[in-house]
Amino acid sequence: MDFLPNPIASVLCLVCVGWFLNRLRIFNSRSLPLPPGPKGYPIIGNLFDFPTRKPWLTFDRMFKTYGDMIYLNIFGQGILILGNPRMTYDLFDIRSKNYSDRTRSPMLLDLMEWDYNFGLLPYGSGWRNRRRAFQNLFHQNEVKNYLPIQLKSVRTFIRNVMESPDEFSEWIHFYTSSSIMEIMYGMKTKPEDPYVDNAKRAIEGFNEAAVPGKFLVETFPVMKHIPSWFPGAGWKRQALFWRDVNREVRVRPFNLVKDQVDEGTATRSVCRTLIGNLPDSTAPDRIVKENIAIDTCAVSFIGAAETSHSAARVFFMAMLLNPEVQKKGQAELDKVLNGRLPEPNDGPSLPYISAMVKETLRWQLVLPLAVPHVAIEADEYNGYYIPKGTIVFGNSWTFMHDPEVYTDPETYIPERFLKDGKLDSSIRDPSTAVFGYGRRICPGRYFALNALYLIIAHTLAVFDIKPALDENGNEKEFKADVTGGMISQPVPFQCRIVPRSKAAADLIQNSDLME
Repeated sequence: MDFLPNPIASVLCLVCVGWFLNRLRIFNSRSLPLPPGPKGYPIIGNLFDFPTRKPWLTFDRMFKTYGDMIYLNIFGQGILILGNPRMTYDLFDIRSKNYSDRTRSPMLLDLMEWDYNFGLLPYGSGWRNRRRAFQNLFHQNEVKNYLPIQLKSVRTFIRNVMESPDEFSEWIHFYTSSSIMEIMYGMKTKPEDPYVDNAKRAIEGFNEAAVPGKFLVETFPVMKHIPSWFPGAGWKRQALFWRDVNREVRVRPFNLVKDQVDEGTATRSVCRTLIGNLPDSTAPDRIVKENIAIDTCAVSFIGAAETSHSAARVFFMAMLLNPEVQKKGQAELDKVLNGRLPEPNDGPSLPYISAMVKETLRWQLVLPLAVPHVAIEADEYNGYYIPKGTIVFGNSWTFMHDPEVYTDPETYIPERFLKDGKLDSSIRDPSTAVFGYGRRICPGRYFALNALYLIIAHTLAVFDIKPALDENGNEKEFKADVTGGMISQPVPFQCRIVPRSKAAADLIQNSDLME
């Protein structure tokens, strides 16, 4: 956590006053108690009880002490963590009108300018307009139109991996980013493309800045006005660097397509269509609608690329740890495909592969501590008082690792989603936790599921994933671990990826002829 070297008296005074007023409001407004939680300290409250690394694991342990609702207070800001999916459904879905707001992050929105991502915007017209525009592009029927590009990209992926398997993680990122870049902007990108690199840097910044408690400016928003040259303000300089990256991600490809439209050279893309639908440049709402179009394209690119990349890397990690699962998936593919590559419409004939998609999402969640909601008004739930403005997290990790629902939850077991050789609809679908809740559910989930299915099916159809070798030719012991930021993904690891046979190698080499 970054601190200024000298306390700012005015800030501390405001904090003290705010804290006491907050306590007074809580005690005077309701006779109901707050949800249980650890006892805090004067003024700072539970500052030291909120972990900044892998918080979902800490909260999972805390539920065993305090129950399924944990309430923390940090400098007067109430934070509620939910450890029960029913509670999450009750608040985020049934009471979505009151729990669809977001906390306004000074670091992410004001300094880094992530406000083009509607998923982070407060509840209101700006959020509604952008979400509606995005949903029109990525609803379940519309994403079928993007499958040819996704299919072409995944077949480029297997060719790239065969040529340089040690760079498989970079090829995964290129697969997810190149497909969405072509869909949104009509651009055929290459590895090390500046558009792709900027997206990676933007996500790295988000992942670091979005960790609750990481930066003190989140607690004291007035600090955002501190000059970047001020002693101890390295965090501000870092934020401004990430801001510049975000500006590139948001406007650079859009402006390129806009110029191409003016020149009559723009290829078919979502961006070209959105620009063509804009009102005349003299129309009073032109600027507003153009900004919505810019934001829609940018968030589609950056969101789809990163979440699919993280989930695909989880799959590769799971295969290293579970070679028997890998063989079962390959056996199903061999039986159904009969020597060809998978197609999008093969899904219903591949229940084990479909179960692997679900288990990959469940086993190591990309967002194990869901993006928080905010209570717009004070509320009562289960005999407890929830103050207005309370930040509410659903601890998705706990939901997806509940031993009463998922036997041996720490182990990767696709069979848990199968019954009599078919997908078992009675088992809780990980999508309920993976893609968010209520009005804030991710509208890009169908695109992400297609991307994950295609890479799992293609990889297992033609490759064996094996442990890396040491200098003596012996297989290295693999120890799995994930990062502890807001977006969780496997830490970098090595493995061997080899064609399953000469026939598989030929299939990979000729895959460009099948596009």
